[in-house]
Amino acid sequence: MRHYPFVTLDVFTEQRFGGNPLAVVIDARGISDAEMQALAAEFNYSETTFVLPPDNPAHTAKVRIFNRTYEMPFAGHPNVGTAYVLAGMGRGDHLVFEELAGLVEVEIERSADGSLTGATIAAPQALSLGAQLLPEDVASCIGVRASDVVVKAHPPVLASVGIGFVLVEVEGAALSGAAPDLAAYRRLRDKTPELNGRLAIHLYAQDGEDRLRTRMFSPLAGTYEDPATGSANAALAALLLSLDSRERRSFKITQGVEMGRPSALRLSAYRAADGMRAKVGGNCVPVFKGEASL
Repeated sequence: MRHYPFVTLDVFTEQRFGGNPLAVVIDARGISDAEMQALAAEFNYSETTFVLPPDNPAHTAKVRIFNRTYEMPFAGHPNVGTAYVLAGMGRGDHLVFEELAGLVEVEIERSADGSLTGATIAAPQALSLGAQLLPEDVASCIGVRASDVVVKAHPPVLASVGIGFVLVEVEGAALSGAAPDLAAYRRLRDKTPELNGRLAIHLYAQDGEDRLRTRMFSPLAGTYEDPATGSANAALAALLLSLDSRERRSFKITQGVEMGRPSALRLSAYRAADGMRAKVGGNCVPVFKGEASL
């Protein structure tokens, strides 16, 4: 029998049992793809990461990310949490992860006394936009009225900085009352080839100047609701900057409140030579240590 140490932590929070839980298998050498997927399903978190030696020795690690049902090319809170764990193991404060979506650069954050607090990651890709969806189709998926979908700034649109989400602005009251409808999700996924079989809807509502409240539903992937979605919020920050004339914008985003796992994310978006780029950061709190036996 083989044994693999792991740690868990809560990401995008300063309070244990808030934020988004993450499991990190700190040395995944010898674990097959099927075993990684089985372990991720067993942990039953939004994502689990598996740390491997990098292909390029100039980089820190190769990081593979699995949700409950498939491997992810990129995700936000898994990178923030994995960086926090590796920095605590002495891997440095400037890390570079190799992932399916590209290289993810990380800056570790510390308190005045040098203690680890969290990390900020740069999304691996510039903003790309895909299919625009009808408000009534999206509304049926999330249990709100079509009139609750706000289209003044943009229609519901597929956006990615490494992995795609349908970004949808809604009225504040509708955000709190939203709930996914599996049948409607399947209908919209099946009739929209541009989604490539994946439908994750990220809702947001304005909450003051450069403050947003968000919720993310991806029930067809096993994530009924996600407490904190760094990759979706990074795409959102980049999208909002693209609609603006400024060179850079910063946002404070609250997510997970309706789940009882409040999360705080810090976002920045900026114009680069290849388009809109985004960074996402937040704090982490360690929770468990253990060992997986295979």
